[in-house]
Amino acid sequence: MKNILLLGATGSIGKSVLSVINENQSKLNLFGISLNNNLNTANKIIDDFNPSFIHIEDKDTFDNQKASKEIIYLNGDEELKDLINHQDVDIIISAISGFAGLKATHLAASSGKKILLANKESIVAGGDLILPLAKENNSEIIPIDSEHNAIFQCLSGEKGVDDVQRVTITASGGPFINKKLSDLKNVRKSDALNHPNWKMGSKISIDSATLVNKCLELIEAKYLFDLNEKYFDLVVHPQSIIHSIVTYVDGSSICQLSKPDMRIPIAHALSNENRLNINFDSIDFTNLELSFQEFPSDRMVIQDIAREVCNNGGLLGTIFNAANEIAVENFLNEQINFDEIYEVIYRTFDKNNMSNDLSLESINEVDMLTRIEAQKVVKSIA
Repeated sequence: MKNILLLGATGSIGKSVLSVINENQSKLNLFGISLNNNLNTANKIIDDFNPSFIHIEDKDTFDNQKASKEIIYLNGDEELKDLINHQDVDIIISAISGFAGLKATHLAASSGKKILLANKESIVAGGDLILPLAKENNSEIIPIDSEHNAIFQCLSGEKGVDDVQRVTITASGGPFINKKLSDLKNVRKSDALNHPNWKMGSKISIDSATLVNKCLELIEAKYLFDLNEKYFDLVVHPQSIIHSIVTYVDGSSICQLSKPDMRIPIAHALSNENRLNINFDSIDFTNLELSFQEFPSDRMVIQDIAREVCNNGGLLGTIFNAANEIAVENFLNEQINFDEIYEVIYRTFDKNNMSNDLSLESINEVDMLTRIEAQKVVKSIA
């Protein structure tokens, strides 16, 4: 029996994790959860899984929760750290959305435990800090984003990445596939959130629609697999069946296929010697059509920025991520048009800070300053 600590339990990734745990209760136990302020969802999780520990980030929510003799409620950074390092925790799942997940991922990297990572933003913003920290503490990081888990599976059994020639990361293309950027000025928020292949949270849905999500994944992959950005190709694959492809120097290409379902990479990452059973939608190989397209040329500037982040590192990932989060937030609040998300990112990144003073404090400071700068750009547009 493995004890699971689920950070970000009330989000969409958390829901998928809970589904896998529910189907494998003889092997997996939900030991603890963390959340920000969504007590309604948390209380349902408590009723269904009976975790021993609940960490609540928001102080007001923590103060208003109902006391329980069976459950220990926690609040604050020190108590989160203690929970992450609890001797009975076997696996930590980092599923907090956005930059907010950096703190918990950083704490997990110091724990020496197995970490299942869904919070790509923490690697984008702090990869140069978190990956060395995890290595130093023998913390194993297994990605559960479908694309990175696919690469992880394609590399399984290999001695390293020396024999890799190319890695192809696929993008669905989102709801505006085959649309020119010039045609997207006045798209509605509801259209941008309407992903053709799956339902996700608002932020990641917009990132998918802009293709920024794929650029964040490129940066994350560079760190996780210790490969130069030149090894990675980004392609559009509308069916979302092939999640990534690894091509080796002998001409062999290995890919991972599955229907779009976050439970599949999560189940793989939670497995040990044998894979976990889950109920999944099988691929009908007798009626399967797969197609691929080039990354849209009018979105290449955003990919170029991501490659600059990969090559120069430091705090550039923090700047890129913060500019995008502010741009998406303002689009969702209907302060800017869809196409202006890119303008906010371009103009904010153009004022970047090249400092390489890398620490958790410097990352947080640059994140804050970048958000202020990005908000100024928004005001100049709106």
